[in-house]
Amino acid sequence: MANVSVYNMEGKEVGKMDLNDAIFGVEINEHLVHLAVVQHLANKRQGTQKAKTRAEVSGGGRKPWRQKGTGHARQGSTRSPQWTHGGVVFAPTPRDYSFKLNKKEKRIALKSALTSKVQDGKVMVLDELKLDEIKTKKFQEVLTNLNAKKALVVIKENDKNIVLSARNIPDAQTIVADSINVYDIMKAGTVVLTKDSVAKIEEVYA
Repeated sequence: MANVSVYNMEGKEVGKMDLNDAIFGVEINEHLVHLAVVQHLANKRQGTQKAKTRAEVSGGGRKPWRQKGTGHARQGSTRSPQWTHGGVVFAPTPRDYSFKLNKKEKRIALKSALTSKVQDGKVMVLDELKLDEIKTKKFQEVLTNLNAKKALVVIKENDKNIVLSARNIPDAQTIVADSINVYDIMKAGTVVLTKDSVAKIEEVYA
């Protein structure tokens, strides 16, 4: 079992903790981690880019001049792509970029991401994280005490004081234990887990 140090909010080590090998000590599958990241980014794409084709722009119903005898090149419509105000030839249309991964693949990717962070020594466990008020300065002090840079702070359940205190810190992000994803884990410099969030992760994903 992976054994990690447990810290308090002052950054002092207060004990050790064993992490479940079924989640934090699996064989890393880099291919599925890559797929999970690509899926996450693809699913976030809006795909709302749009331009009109010649069938969609207004006007151009009449042939602008007769076929022969004018000295001009033949034209069938004033809304052909070569005309000003004409349609776009291969116009982009709204599309759905998202794709699905199997549940098993998602779980393996998530466990692989967590395992890689543990192996790199980038997982820290907090004995508890409690704020009596919404205070960005106080939350930043906790991160500074832990020396956690680009931190992903995982909490057991939504805590308004913690979430709103962290919201204005550029290189910090909070997430609830049952909503963690591969992209956020891999992007983080340090993954900070509370003891109760570790228990929640092991309960949900074991």
